[in-house]
Amino acid sequence: MPAKKRCQWCIGHTIYEDYHDLQWGVPVYDDRELFEMLILEGAQAGLSWLTVLQKRENYRKLFDQFDYQKIAKYTDKKLEKLLTNPGIIRNRLKVFGTRTNAQKFLQVQSEFDTFSDYIWQFVDGKPIQNKFKTLKDIPVSTPESDAMSKDLKKRGFKFVGTTICYAYMQAVGMVNDHTVTCFRYREVKKLGKT
Repeated sequence: MPAKKRCQWCIGHTIYEDYHDLQWGVPVYDDRELFEMLILEGAQAGLSWLTVLQKRENYRKLFDQFDYQKIAKYTDKKLEKLLTNPGIIRNRLKVFGTRTNAQKFLQVQSEFDTFSDYIWQFVDGKPIQNKFKTLKDIPVSTPESDAMSKDLKKRGFKFVGTTICYAYMQAVGMVNDHTVTCFRYREVKKLGKT
C-alpha cells in the first residue's frame, strides 16, 4: 500500500504527522479548544511548532486544561511558579500574557456570547477553502488575519500579530491550507459548517 501523501511541512516526525493527520485544519467551534490554540500559537512565536507540540501536554496539565476562567484569576505568584517549570516555554511575557488573554477572552464572550461567534466572523462563519499546490504557495498572512490581529490587539490580547493569527486560522480550520495533493485536503474540506 503506498504511503499517504501529506503536506510537506509535517513529514519526518511522528508528532507532527499525527497533529497534521488528526487536527490541523479541522474546524474548531469549542471555546476551550479555541483558547488552547490561541495560547499555543502565541507561545510558538519565534520557535518551531514542533517545540510547542512536544510541550502541549505539559501546558494542559500546568494551565488547568486551558480553563480560561481559572487562568483569568491566576495570581502573579502562580505565574512566577509556572516560569520555573521546564515543561513549558518559560518566556515571562508569554506566560503572563496567558492570563491577560484569558481575561480578554472572557470579555469577548460577554460581548458575543461565545468566542467562537466572535472569531469565526473574520471568515464569514465558514472555512476558506484554499487550493495551494505547494508549501511555498501558502501565505504567512492574509487580509483576514490582518483584520483579526488588529481587532484582537485593540481588545488587549497579547501575541496576536498577523502571522500568529494566520497560523491560528490554519490550526483551527478557519482556512483549509492542506495542499491539494495532501490526503487530508478533501477530508478537511467536507468538515466545514454549511
